[in-house]
Amino acid sequence: MQWLQDDVALVTGAGSGIGRAVLKRFLDEGARGVGALVRSDEHVASLQQEFGERVVVVQGDVRSGSDNQRAVDATLARFGKLDTLVANAGVWDFFASLQKLSLEELDRAFDEIFAVNVKGYVLAARAAMQALRESRGSMIFTLSNAAFYPGGGGPLYVASKHAGVGLVRQLAYELAPLVRVNAVAPGGTQTPLRGPASLGKHDKRLSALPGFEQAVADAMPLGFMAQPQDHTGHYVLLASRTNSPATTATIIHSDGGWEIRGTARAGSAP
Repeated sequence: MQWLQDDVALVTGAGSGIGRAVLKRFLDEGARGVGALVRSDEHVASLQQEFGERVVVVQGDVRSGSDNQRAVDATLARFGKLDTLVANAGVWDFFASLQKLSLEELDRAFDEIFAVNVKGYVLAARAAMQALRESRGSMIFTLSNAAFYPGGGGPLYVASKHAGVGLVRQLAYELAPLVRVNAVAPGGTQTPLRGPASLGKHDKRLSALPGFEQAVADAMPLGFMAQPQDHTGHYVLLASRTNSPATTATIIHSDGGWEIRGTARAGSAP
């Protein structure tokens, strides 16, 4: 059974990682088509090559209101409606601690990280709001285990993801009863999540960190580092009108049991 038969979605940050995995899963679940907002020429070309007419790809910046609106308009023009917005684009601070950053670096990095991780979500929501009201659709935001716990990044990243929790709750409150608003909070995942250009880390990728996969696996009660596709079922569930019609203001944790880390794993006792 396909849970999203004939639905239409828009995914920001859909060029790689969790965003691309969600886009593919939605199509596999029967979606009529998916819009994608991406930054690079390379991602535009690769999405079009892999998915053809089932996607409409807009190159732009999530920090731009007009680029978010172009993505919504292109999706509506191609597929005729919009059922789900997946606001997913993000930037990570690579554990940049307060004491290691100068005031100037903090100033620049704050503006960039919050612009992508918070402002980008607000702009996407505003651009898609009317189309989702018309379809009685939903918004799904990608958050993080860092939206609830320390240690998933430095203070800028962690604060930006905590802000996302408030955004989900406020938008769920404002947009009810016509639009449901929910989120998925992944833990450490093998993705090419980039660092902030303001800290000289734009070309640095999370998935390239030496030893990071093993460190995450060792910290997780489930004992492995997730792949992007491991989270996609939660997005499908939240997008499905059949399976989640009464669900809003909910954040699904998909973090390998981060809250109970440090406890003994089942079967590990002698």
